[in-house]
Parts: sequence; structure tokens; C-alpha cells
Amino acid sequence: MKTKFINLLLLLSLSAVATGQNITDLFRTMPPALLPGISESNKTMLLVDSGNTSVPYSLGEISKVAHDREFLHIRTSAAGDLQLKILPLPGDSAIICLIQTVCAGICDSRITFFTTEWVKLDPLGFLPTISKEIFFISPENHSDNYKYAVSLPDIYPISARFDKAGTDLLLKLHYRERLTEEQMAEINPYLKNDSLFLHWKNGSFREEMRR
Repeated sequence: MKTKFINLLLLLSLSAVATGQNITDLFRTMPPALLPGISESNKTMLLVDSGNTSVPYSLGEISKVAHDREFLHIRTSAAGDLQLKILPLPGDSAIICLIQTVCAGICDSRITFFTTEWVKLDPLGFLPTISKEIFFISPENHSDNYKYAVSLPDIYPISARFDKAGTDLLLKLHYRERLTEEQMAEINPYLKNDSLFLHWKNGSFREEMRR
């Protein structure tokens, strides 16, 4: 509750009204620390073309994968990419969700939230705790077999992806790439699914079961 109250104060004092804003404007004002090495001219070149654009920059090459009014997906390297999404809030305001993903054999993502003035927000106000446990069915007695299954090595990387057309967030637990068949057999009785959707509703993400 305290986290949500602090976030609300920040949003009331710093977030601009969503009307009239688009991801192009927000990307141009994104702090350099969030995408090191890219210049203002790089950003302009990347955004001006309506197609998929690649531009050289100080750390290599950056390319646009998808772009519309509320969403931008760019590839920052051979192993990394970045997604920006405008998420609506009640009261005609908005926040920015930034997903930075690195795929070095296994994909792992970091999710952060900002006001439209690029003030960082506490993620607990918008997102449940993301850990491997949310993919598992926990037995009431927390049996030794369950504890062993969730403690197996290399099952913790979790990737996050937005669909270009919507605000649902797809989370995927990457465990198959590193575990043996015997280890996967230990996990399967407790695994709900290796993917789940979080649905954006009334200013926060909630788990959504899909079949």
C-alpha cells in the first residue's frame, strides 16, 4: 500500500497527460544511461523511417523491429533488445514500461517503470514479484520434493515480451535449455506452465490464465 501511494504521488506530480504523447517523443527524451552510446541523430534516423531501420552507433548497430504510437521494439546488439510501451492509467495519464532483454544462450529480462518525465517508479506498485515460484504449483506442505525441484540450477532466467498490439505481458521461464531429462522429470509435477500472461488492468499487471 505504501509503495502504491508513493507511486501515485509521483505520477500526480510528474506524469504528463497521455493525450498527445507517443512513443517517438518519449524515446527521444529517454535518458542516455538507459541506452548508452546512441546519439540524438541516431534516434532520429531510427525513428524517421516507417520500415525496419538499422543505423550504426558507437557500440555497433541498432535496428528497429516494431514501432507504432505506443510501442517501440529495437534490437541493440546481436544478443540484446529493448521494448518500450506506454501503459494507460486511470484518469487519462500514463507510465512507461521498459523491458531490456539479453539472450546469451538463455533469455533474461529486466522490467522497469517510469513516469513520462523518466522518473523511475517502484515496480511493486505495478507488477507482482517476478520469480520462478510463480510458474510452480506449491504444495501446502512445501514438500522436500518441491523444494528440490524449484532449487534445481539454471531454471531462474525469465524473459518478458509485449505484444505490439496490446498491453498483455508474456513471461517465459527458461529452464529446458540447461536441465537434463531427469531434472525436468523432477520439475514437471509442480510446473503450472513455462509461460504465463500478465494482463494490464486499472494500473497494474495481474496474472491471466490462458488455455
